[in-house]
Amino acid sequence: MANETILVINPGNTSTKVAVFEGTAPVCVESIKHSDEELSRFADINAQRDFREELILGFLHKKTIAPGSIRAIAARGGLLKPLASGTYIVDQRMIADLVEAKRGAHASNLAAQIGFSLACKLGITCYIVDPVSVDEAEPLARYSGHRLFTRVMLTHALNMKAVAKRFCREQTLRYDAVTLLVIHLGTGNSLSLHKGGRMVDAVNPSEEGPFSMDRSGGLPILQVVRHVCENGMTYRDFEKMVFGGGGLYSYLGSKDFLKVKDKYLEGDAQTVEAVRAMAYQVAKDAGGLATVVDGKVDAILITGGIAFNEFFTELIRRRVAFIAPVHVFPGEDEMPSLAEGVLRVIKGEEEARTY
Repeated sequence: MANETILVINPGNTSTKVAVFEGTAPVCVESIKHSDEELSRFADINAQRDFREELILGFLHKKTIAPGSIRAIAARGGLLKPLASGTYIVDQRMIADLVEAKRGAHASNLAAQIGFSLACKLGITCYIVDPVSVDEAEPLARYSGHRLFTRVMLTHALNMKAVAKRFCREQTLRYDAVTLLVIHLGTGNSLSLHKGGRMVDAVNPSEEGPFSMDRSGGLPILQVVRHVCENGMTYRDFEKMVFGGGGLYSYLGSKDFLKVKDKYLEGDAQTVEAVRAMAYQVAKDAGGLATVVDGKVDAILITGGIAFNEFFTELIRRRVAFIAPVHVFPGEDEMPSLAEGVLRVIKGEEEARTY
């Protein structure tokens, strides 16, 4: 049998998920946690590359996986230029864009950097699959309200696509024959509308839509501009404030949803109101996306790490169930989806795209 050993790399803000797959079967999976203290010594995201790469090599050593046995590397795609859905070969041009971070700094930008570094040392190829910049939006969805600005589609595309296709498999439906509204609840809250096998519109959690754990989402624009001008803020200062320092964190002082959940269930008034406000905003944007298809949605799918919390998904379900039946898929299918995307290329079932 041909070698189908795939190393999967998926960095997040507070962890690095790593796995080894043999075909579609996980051999070993681990989420390496990073404390605020560990990461605070690095000037920026890019500076974390070598630190996280060494942790991944340590994982392989601990699991007695010989690096030379790895056939290919599957890395989570970062904040890249708009791309069609698919599997891409990581090259120097992609790495340069990720390092420069023109479209934003995020831990996902490290995945291809680490994967490419390891792949070069091992003489193999690194790929990304359905990066966050997957853009299949229709022309009307791109209008922002001013000709100088265009709406940008940055979402949790990998997980949302995977969950949509999983739902279709379980219901014996064709992905390109249904209309689905997918809600990803995590550090950022993404929403996307899938019609005809494409994400025809989406809500980008980096700069619009509902607030989340530490992202502000859409903000009152005139108040924002006034605040920036009066406080002499640089772009990077403002980015840190709304992307990492916003959302529930700005209201409650915690980025740990389990701690927030405990205070919510204890009935802490401030926590209850802020959490309900987040669910309110998610539901409101879901309703907005439904209008794109005249309300003709076949199902609403809720996924992501926060979807494990039934009390929160129920807050959303109550408000959107009138649109379509709601199905909850807790967690993320990102690791197997990354492996499957690369496996399709290895088997010749799909042609890898170039950046």
